Amino acid sequence: MLLAITQQAIDAGAADAAPIASRAASPLVALALIGAAGIGAQWAAWKLKLPSILLLLLAGILVGPLLGWLQPHDLFGAVLYPLVSLAVAVILYEGGLSLHLHELGAHGTPILRLLTVGVVTTWTLATIAALTIAKLPWETAMVLGAILTVTGPTVIGPLLRQIRPRGPAEAIAKWEGIVVDVVGATLAVLVLHVATEGFAQDGAIHSATGALVDLFKTAIVGTAFGVLGTYALAIPLRKHLIPDELENAVSLAIVLGIFVAADSLAHESGLLAVTLMGFLLANRKDVSVHHIIEFKENLRVLLISTLFIVLAATIDLGALRATGWNGLLFVVALIVVVRPASVFLSTLGTTLTSADRTFLAFLAPRGIVAAAVSSLFALRMQEANVPGADLMAPLAFLVIVVTVAVYGLGAGPLARRLKLSDPDAQGTLIAGAGPFALEFGRALKKLGIDVVHVDTNRASIAEARLGGLPAYYGSILSSEVVGSLPLGGTGRFVGLTPNDEVNALAAAHFSTLYERANVYQSASGARSADDARKDLRGRTLFHGDWPLSRLDGAIRAGSVVKTTNLTEEFGFAKFLEKYGENTLPLGIVRNGRLELFTADKPPAPEPEAALLSLVREKKEEEQVQIRQAAATSSAAAVLP
Repeated sequence: MLLAITQQAIDAGAADAAPIASRAASPLVALALIGAAGIGAQWAAWKLKLPSILLLLLAGILVGPLLGWLQPHDLFGAVLYPLVSLAVAVILYEGGLSLHLHELGAHGTPILRLLTVGVVTTWTLATIAALTIAKLPWETAMVLGAILTVTGPTVIGPLLRQIRPRGPAEAIAKWEGIVVDVVGATLAVLVLHVATEGFAQDGAIHSATGALVDLFKTAIVGTAFGVLGTYALAIPLRKHLIPDELENAVSLAIVLGIFVAADSLAHESGLLAVTLMGFLLANRKDVSVHHIIEFKENLRVLLISTLFIVLAATIDLGALRATGWNGLLFVVALIVVVRPASVFLSTLGTTLTSADRTFLAFLAPRGIVAAAVSSLFALRMQEANVPGADLMAPLAFLVIVVTVAVYGLGAGPLARRLKLSDPDAQGTLIAGAGPFALEFGRALKKLGIDVVHVDTNRASIAEARLGGLPAYYGSILSSEVVGSLPLGGTGRFVGLTPNDEVNALAAAHFSTLYERANVYQSASGARSADDARKDLRGRTLFHGDWPLSRLDGAIRAGSVVKTTNLTEEFGFAKFLEKYGENTLPLGIVRNGRLELFTADKPPAPEPEAALLSLVREKKEEEQVQIRQAAATSSAAAVLP
């Protein structure tokens, strides 16, 4: 259905844009403007600590309906919605690649209920709200209610990456946001069939039967093409039939081909096909898709930036105003009644805490799929002379604008109030549980910094747990292990495994989660490795002359990680004077914030901070020997 574009869509969009057409930029400038506005909004959101989707939406409205510089219908013409459809397919495929089977095993009950009970509840209550509050006819209310069951990874994903909630809420919200697009879009197609066919032919039984046939056809075609696409990519990858430089391009071509082929046979089956394809590939043991995932993640950022700018620029502000107070009250009902009721009914009897349920109950922003589907379905319903069809797209866009703003600004503070997230996460994920890593972890924990250890040595994991440190067995390079880690509250990665390549690979992976400035690894001990490209390694910890082997050796020799409270009277200079060459500064903690020392940032601690350092404490007998040697030296000096 996303590909079923009619010329009426283009004509209608062009007519709406006519009053400000004279201000539109040239095609070349407009294309550059989309990229600049999208990436600029992403950067501004990162700088201001605001949800990126909110600034993207505002930027699109600014350059589109407000200033008139960007008019997507004139710029792209008949290919606008096909391009949107293909972009959504790639985003859902990338979302499928992030779904791991073990997450479904751990949180399967709430996920499946949200995708069944939750969808039905949302559809029913949203339809009632559209009938009673927005005053829509029943046919249009049913279709709009079905469309608004979707949320989508384009809006949920960026919010989760920014908030990084603790516990099961993150995995559940991720699964729901990706899979509900498929479920909701399919439901919307079935309801559209009933609304248009039933209204046109006055045959409810006929339309209901046709809807069931469409459902069966969509499920069969989507599943078949999803499996076909998986083998079409997995077999050449496993047999090394595709050169490395073409793997990403071939992957993208197969995804787009599968989506178009499936959607041509059954409406919305393309979304099911590409999502299922991503999920199956991500959970295969015989094929590595890590490099494809990295490429798709970068592509996703570009696509989301572009899509939000383009679709926001198509918003008709006059049509939004025409929805009036009833439209705003309808959106309020969705936020404060429909979504909470859906979540609480879906999670009854599960092991989710009240905090998790509350967070999920107030996290349902609508995004790209709702915008695209509502626009297309409105045109289809107008062709069938369904009453109220002209109000559906403006109401859907109003829901998108308000929910993105409300959830984008409110989800983070809510998560922090529920103790599910930290505004400035200081927790540290440590790869390794050797002598120094455990000593370092214990010192951080005493200062109130949460730590999580991961190691492949069961004895080291047991030692960490006996010492009260959260520790998990497995490889830090395993996506299954990483996916099961409690990363909520963490804000940095420290690689302290004996294998420098493992540290570097893990640092490269976690730089996408924590940003490069918060990803560290121990010195390699080889100058050539430390001088390698910085984007291939984490920041070198402490000092380039202190590789992990030396740090571990110091702990075995009796050194300890010591915490010293610096003051005006006893500052860093006096600390160095006292310990001299027997110390290595590691980091400081000030007001609960941890700053690690690195080779590219020499230590400069200030008073009123806790200094972490590796100190070789002189033993009592060693100090006695030093005093005796000093006394002997003094006596020898006075002899004639």
